[in-house]
Amino acid sequence: MSVVVEQDPKLLEVNPPLVQGNPSYHDITERISAIIEPEVGQTPMKYWITLGVTASLTVLLGGMLAYLAVTGIGVWGNNRPVGWAWDITNFVFWIGIGHAGTLISAILFLFRQKWRTSINRSAEAMTLFAVMCAGIFPLFHTGRPWRAYWLFPVPNTDHNVWQNFRSPLIWDVFAVSTYFTVSLLFWYTGLVPDLATLRDRAATKIRQYAFGLFSLGWRGSARHWRHYEAAYLILAGISTPLVLSVHSVVSFDFATSVIPGWHTTIFPPYFVAGAIFSGFACVMTLLLIARWTLNLQDFITMKHLENMNKIILVTGSIVGYAYCTEFFIAWYSGSIYERFTFLNRAFGPYWWAAWSMYTCNVFIPQLYWFKKMRTNLWVMFIISITTNIGMWFERFVIIATSLTRDFLPSSWWFYHPTYVDVCTFLGTIGLFLSLFLIFARFLPLIAISEVKGVRAYEKHAFAATAAAGMKEMR
Repeated sequence: MSVVVEQDPKLLEVNPPLVQGNPSYHDITERISAIIEPEVGQTPMKYWITLGVTASLTVLLGGMLAYLAVTGIGVWGNNRPVGWAWDITNFVFWIGIGHAGTLISAILFLFRQKWRTSINRSAEAMTLFAVMCAGIFPLFHTGRPWRAYWLFPVPNTDHNVWQNFRSPLIWDVFAVSTYFTVSLLFWYTGLVPDLATLRDRAATKIRQYAFGLFSLGWRGSARHWRHYEAAYLILAGISTPLVLSVHSVVSFDFATSVIPGWHTTIFPPYFVAGAIFSGFACVMTLLLIARWTLNLQDFITMKHLENMNKIILVTGSIVGYAYCTEFFIAWYSGSIYERFTFLNRAFGPYWWAAWSMYTCNVFIPQLYWFKKMRTNLWVMFIISITTNIGMWFERFVIIATSLTRDFLPSSWWFYHPTYVDVCTFLGTIGLFLSLFLIFARFLPLIAISEVKGVRAYEKHAFAATAAAGMKEMR
């Protein structure tokens, strides 16, 4: 005689499952694999239209970079005293976008947070694409991108050039390149079991050979899983300090200078919190679109989205606290230059950018204190967009308002971007979205093996709860 025990609806409301719809392991494989295995000619036309738009922006980026290489960065709006402008603003912005992937994958994995499993794969891919976009700007800002190898510590006896290791700009090269390399290894390691699944399902010889090559001979044996879990854990441990270090090093570009508005010790934690803030918002934007267009509501559930919104609320509040601290320190320091810089930031010629930053980054995310707002899809989508707009303005405000008003009023000048600045930035957005669309079409957007692990964990936990309930009934 079998007894069927149903879950308490009230318990489900308080602690909903991370995988809904009660799918079997086969159903999970079929539904996720179906996204990247459409029949010939069955890829939706809206996908190709979207890819065409983003690819055209990528072509625009290539044209702008070629024009920059031939003409020089004088076609940008950079001037004196604003030597750093949209280029460095966009560099810091894209590096921040790439922070959430490593945080979701590494730190939440080490803390055994099961809710990361449906969102970590797309966040990791987003990290790689964002870092690619970020690297473009400092490379071309040097004016001679074909001399990029001078940035690396290799002997250069022909020109008697050696790197200045006291410069934070050199530290950026090491921090960003290390971050990209480890993130790529972490992302690829997590893909191996899923690549083997796609290899076994491949309908053509080309797909079978390609997936077989990159799955590294995976057969799912106990020995393979043991080595896989050890490697994944080691990479997670290596990645965790990178979350804190890479944007801290980027903040040193500003914090180690003597320019008012930049010379502050709060920048490293402030930049890290802001990077996580903007990164989670960008992941939210992409996941909401993917969830709706690909019908992934059973895998990307409201519990995933609400947990991400809580992190956005916390990091947004930390960023707001940092803004207040900056004003307090500017007043408390007694430096007339610091005090003027921050008053000029809020009420000077770029007041509109500063108050857009405060509104988008501090005031609007406070709506997430209310559960109805944290679970409203339209509110999530709008706030995710405004958050990234606000974080772009933050980087612009830090750079522009600190440089446009120099120590000498005779050198004051305004910064106006040129069409090359705007087109280059739009081109990186196109490159980022094009790479993400290609990734979503040819690789699993959701980690199949990890979602199955969560499903097994939830079934085991439910069985244990049901057994305990039956014992009490006896």
